[in-house]
Amino acid sequence: MRPGHLLLPASAALLFLLSGFSLSTACNKALCASDVSKCLIQELCQCRPSDGNCSCCKECMLCLGTLWEECCDCVGMCNPKNYSDTPATSKSTVEELHRPIPSLFRALTEGDAPINMMVVSFPVAEELSPHENLVSFLATLDDQHQNVSLPGNSIHASYETQDNMCTVVYFDDCVSIRQCKLYCESMGGSKYRWFHNACCQCIGPECLDYGSKAVKCMNCLF
Repeated sequence: MRPGHLLLPASAALLFLLSGFSLSTACNKALCASDVSKCLIQELCQCRPSDGNCSCCKECMLCLGTLWEECCDCVGMCNPKNYSDTPATSKSTVEELHRPIPSLFRALTEGDAPINMMVVSFPVAEELSPHENLVSFLATLDDQHQNVSLPGNSIHASYETQDNMCTVVYFDDCVSIRQCKLYCESMGGSKYRWFHNACCQCIGPECLDYGSKAVKCMNCLF
């Protein structure tokens, strides 16, 4: 039998899985498509909890990893989310980076912006403004990560902010949260903010909070 005949069933299966994925209209495709496709191809998310069958739930959750909360509806594991009420751009995950290099970050953000990035500076007073939806906050305590819901008006309210400027970097394209953290570490950033539409923001050493709350990634705005 020719190799082409052997590949046909796999290709057909992949097309079937992806077509099924596209039917999940409530799913955040910009964020979830790559990881969901991987899990479907490996047949780790084939059971249906809504029908009383949760035999694959743990394997599916492990496959989706940090995207489980945002993408479980894409594979029929949880109830569809109402994205019209809480768009992905209004939510974000933030984390402090443990070994920032302020001199490196300043050097990379001075003058012309590097390719595929946009540098934005604004007063720290704007950064500390109270209006913000809840975010997922990845805090490191004794080397153990915990997820905490954090209201935007609860941090650093007493800092003297006059004349201080916060500088952040946006990447033009959508990236995963892992890529966002890696990129910001490589730039010497102090923190990062990853919006749930997959826009990544690296936050400089002068910023007191977690940078801008606005999505400004050129090719990743929705």
